[in-house]
Amino acid sequence: MPTKKKAITAYLTEEEFENVKTWAERSRLTLSTFIRKVSQGQPVKSLAHQMFRMELRQLRADLGRLGGLFKQSLAENKGPDHELRRLLREIDGRQRELRDVVAKIR
Repeated sequence: MPTKKKAITAYLTEEEFENVKTWAERSRLTLSTFIRKVSQGQPVKSLAHQMFRMELRQLRADLGRLGGLFKQSLAENKGPDHELRRLLREIDGRQRELRDVVAKIR
């Protein structure tokens, strides 16, 4: 059964072809899908971008966990002050990591 899809032929230099191929690989898309998305103005996220997003999700989860532990320590008024200070330092460190990852995405 014949396909209803149309094909487009484009002529590229070797360098242009390698560029397109590299970007398609970085985004983990086939050449066809990559070209289709780019030609229609759809966003194409690279693998690095996807990895940064995963890292952000992990950092957000870590901050939530640390915040929960901190709230629990305050509510129970348990544990020495040095433990609360350690939690605050860890939260501060995670916030710095989060800022660094966000800066990479821009």
